[in-house]
Amino acid sequence: MTKNSSQDSNQSLNQASKLDFASAQATITTENIKVHASEIHGVLTGLVCAGFSFEDQSYLTMLNDLFNNGEGFPNHVKTVVKQMFSELWTDILDDVYSFQLMLPDDDDTIAERGHALSLWVQGFNLGFGLQQKDTAVTSEEIKEVLIDFAEIANLSDELEEDETTEQAYFEIGEYVRISALLCFSELGSAPDKPTNNGEEGSTIH
Repeated sequence: MTKNSSQDSNQSLNQASKLDFASAQATITTENIKVHASEIHGVLTGLVCAGFSFEDQSYLTMLNDLFNNGEGFPNHVKTVVKQMFSELWTDILDDVYSFQLMLPDDDDTIAERGHALSLWVQGFNLGFGLQQKDTAVTSEEIKEVLIDFAEIANLSDELEEDETTEQAYFEIGEYVRISALLCFSELGSAPDKPTNNGEEGSTIH
């Protein structure tokens, strides 16, 4: 009984310490970096799903070039990005498909969430393209996903606050999530063995 309680407590603690959109965006905004947390998460996911290696640290340089005029992120933002990258790997390799898009939670307006979703898929296509720039994508399924994502990136920001829009947002988000996992299953490069590079949350199970 005590052992189970301890395990439940540890699971709750791990869940509580996991990076969420609000925390990531707050850190980025505080450091005056003009970028959306959803777009960063999308870029990282696009890289990973196109075959980017877990051990490759060049994603930080790519993000500096894309979003900070080639300059290194402030330490607090760099820490957030590293945690985002680590947790992305943990989730995308999870057997129960715990991978989720980093988006505002349901308390935010549908307009804010829709905007974040469009930025996420825009980021995904950008990251995917950076990783695959020298390799032609041959799978028709993945070509279709990238085309669909490009269309989703152009979603209107003027969304109605109603049940129909909420349902559409949920369905599109789930399609994007599953499609990202499909891309990873075809092109992703999983680490050879569990890895821990010393960063908190960087162990892959």
